[in-house]
Amino acid sequence: MASQAPQLPLMYNQLEPLSNQVHSNFKTRGAEAAPHLAKMHAVPILIDEFVSAQRSFPIVFSLGDNPVPLALMGLNEGVNTFVDDQGKLLGPTYVPAYIRRYPFMLARVSPDSDTLSLCFDPSSGLVGDFEEGQPLFDGDQPSQATQSIMKFCEEFEVAAQRTNQFMEEVKKLDLLMDGELAVQLNEETQPNIYRGFRMIDEAKFRELRGDELRRINQNGILPLLMAHLFSLPLSRDIFLRQVDQGKGPALVPAEAPAPADA
Repeated sequence: MASQAPQLPLMYNQLEPLSNQVHSNFKTRGAEAAPHLAKMHAVPILIDEFVSAQRSFPIVFSLGDNPVPLALMGLNEGVNTFVDDQGKLLGPTYVPAYIRRYPFMLARVSPDSDTLSLCFDPSSGLVGDFEEGQPLFDGDQPSQATQSIMKFCEEFEVAAQRTNQFMEEVKKLDLLMDGELAVQLNEETQPNIYRGFRMIDEAKFRELRGDELRRINQNGILPLLMAHLFSLPLSRDIFLRQVDQGKGPALVPAEAPAPADA
């Protein structure tokens, strides 16, 4: 049976273990659009993706005790500037692995299990007893398509572990601060202020001791932090995309300067 637990990952409505007994005739098919993406302004990303993602999206970190890296596809909640209202990509862009993994993922089928099983979201419309698509089983054995899906999901989990280790190191260095991005369309409008995320504190970053800098350079953390910082100016590009698409916030005229005393 499909799980309907309340704490499912983002995008997933249900999870059902893939079984050669229950799903022997099931196929998987692709989709040109993903309607759920249209309202998703932030997507989790892995550190392996920082270099590719920072060319398209600002990279920030979520709030809470266990922050995760996020790619901002929009600045306002419910706005994704890279897809249309039906969830179809508006042009060539990097698609985070979290999105590409859906509707599959590796998950524990029971809380006391140490084994990860390949599961899928049965509500996705992408897996089922279809006439067309890629078969998930060849007899009672996983098909080539299923083996490729499993390999991708396994690689995702390994990269997720590396990402968790990266975040632990960042927390130990105490580099995270409450984030704020100010984006101004032009001099005639007031800046729009965005909060609700975390970012690297550049002042603390500059004050790191030499031995700390050597360590994070050797373990690969330094270029990841730089990719995050270099990505932040893209927030203006995202804001302009919102304005062009009619999804931006209301622009407030800048206050006129006070007249000089006679």
